[in-house]
Amino acid sequence: MPKQRVRAVLVTPAGTTLVIKRIKPGADPYWVLVGGGVEDTDTSNEAALLREIREEIAGEAEVLRHLHELTNNAGETEHFYIARVTTWNFADRSGPEFERNDRGEYLLEEIPLTPEAIAALNLMPPQIKDVLAAATGPGGLLATA
Repeated sequence: MPKQRVRAVLVTPAGTTLVIKRIKPGADPYWVLVGGGVEDTDTSNEAALLREIREEIAGEAEVLRHLHELTNNAGETEHFYIARVTTWNFADRSGPEFERNDRGEYLLEEIPLTPEAIAALNLMPPQIKDVLAAATGPGGLLATA
């Protein structure tokens, strides 16, 4: 069975979102939404997402709703959720990926939840950009989150 992944559009109290900028040697920088793989010990996708938020940004969040599902280029199913993040501290992150020196840099960035700000990112997987642009536009799901 292909790996399941979960990612969050984290809506901050300021109405922005948190993304992770990845910098790897020999590659153009790109951004990802907070999240990762669903583990066998996770009781649900939502539980996996909350665990990933705790690991990656030492954050606490409330999952609001499922936003989108897609199959990425690796054949993995990615589930995207809208979540309200209340606290985070990137310095206290604890995910296993941060312990490896060969993974490049991880930088937490806060960006406006607007179609223009989303369009300016080299967001991975690229299929999610159109979904987020529609969700952040007038009348979109995130316009009122």
